Amino acid sequence: MTFLGIDIGTSAVKLCAMADDGTVRAVSDAPLSTTQPFPGASEQDPEAWIDALTVAMQGLPGAIRRDVSAIGLSGQMHGAVLLDADTRVIRPAILWNDGRASAECDVMESRLPEMGHVAGVPPMPGFTAPKLMWLKSHEPDTYSRIATVLLPKDYVGFRLHGAHVTDPSDAAGTCWFDQHARAWSPDLCATSDTDPNWMPEVRDGSAIAGRLDADMAEALGLSAGIPVAAGAGDAAAGAVGIGAVDPGDGFLSLGTSGQLFVTTDACRPNPASRIHAYAHTLPGRWFQMAAMLNGARPMAWLAELLGRPIPDLLAEAEGAEPGPIFLPYLTGERTPHGDADIRAGFWGLSEGTTQGTMMRAVVEAVAFTFADALAAMEAAGTRPARLLAIGGGTRSDFLLQMIADVMGVPIGRSDGADIGPALGAARLAQIATGAPVADVAVKPDVSRWFEPDATRAGALAPRLAGYRALYPALKSVSAAMI
Repeated sequence: MTFLGIDIGTSAVKLCAMADDGTVRAVSDAPLSTTQPFPGASEQDPEAWIDALTVAMQGLPGAIRRDVSAIGLSGQMHGAVLLDADTRVIRPAILWNDGRASAECDVMESRLPEMGHVAGVPPMPGFTAPKLMWLKSHEPDTYSRIATVLLPKDYVGFRLHGAHVTDPSDAAGTCWFDQHARAWSPDLCATSDTDPNWMPEVRDGSAIAGRLDADMAEALGLSAGIPVAAGAGDAAAGAVGIGAVDPGDGFLSLGTSGQLFVTTDACRPNPASRIHAYAHTLPGRWFQMAAMLNGARPMAWLAELLGRPIPDLLAEAEGAEPGPIFLPYLTGERTPHGDADIRAGFWGLSEGTTQGTMMRAVVEAVAFTFADALAAMEAAGTRPARLLAIGGGTRSDFLLQMIADVMGVPIGRSDGADIGPALGAARLAQIATGAPVADVAVKPDVSRWFEPDATRAGALAPRLAGYRALYPALKSVSAAMI
């Protein structure tokens, strides 16, 4: 038997075909692109997800596709996919890294000041709810046509099986979900002028949401009627994929965005720290998460800007002396600032600055975001003893060692750590067919532990202090330009 995990990411659709003994049989992916119709906006065409899924499926051997017995889903959180009464997409999806709805967040919190304790975190522009409030003011014709709101993976699920279903972990990121009750909240919906009837049904991530439609089965080379699990938001799917399903289990994710994630046995919000306290995709579990809009993406951004491969720049960075300081907020930031308007910048450029020193500054900045994330999580009462790592950024020894040094926490990397949420989605598919969670959601063997080094941490401490001073400095520059 083979279980297929589908992850609807921001930059790609990723697939993981997993055998029933947990080994990965094959992986495949197809790229995605985003559009920015105006500064601060970020959108994707939902049909592009279906097209990319079709392309990615062609990258799996036919024998594996024919052997798939269940499907699980994962996807980028917070995106707003809007359907009309005929279940047609009304407009492009507004994504998690879209910053247009700052003012709406202020209005929502003024209407329900305690909402951070119910929703798990105060409203932020990337969440789904404030986006709809923005649409009511700026695109009233669009708003008037809304009949259903789906999250990205759930739209793909709808296309696969025809039902409107989500899971607790993805619902958690909308700002409409009562994390304690694990149900849609009429009060939270009211804060953003949202009709609760627009919401999909909530089922545990390992529950069957529907069965694969015959037409989609033919297009994807799969068997019609196989079960499709509800799945999980990418953070929770990554947790299932790395076995972070019991209280105290934790990991960090280095994808386009970044997360520091620890599973808990209850919902423990701390709105002041901007730590997300969300429902897990599996029953009876919650998690605390620091969510950073800028994970490993700044490294790819610099490589694209310079027209050079990331590995070459990283090799130069590792041998370079410390130079400028970089603030990595290309698309604003959530934890710890909750600031959609701040932007990235280098400080300390000189005639001696090289491409290697610039990449070193970027690597430091990615590590420093996790130092800030840990400080916020400690303020919320949690300090992990050790962490596993997932995501494409885990390929860099240099980056993982620096993160371990500045956090003072051992970081473990396993083989296949860059597969991430797609593996978790495949595991949810297996659980949906009746396999016990404890047998499926196991921790991987760690191929290498990156132990923190106090000497290196001490050398980085002044640069971390400078990094933390740079945010308010550049914030004042932004304010002066308004």
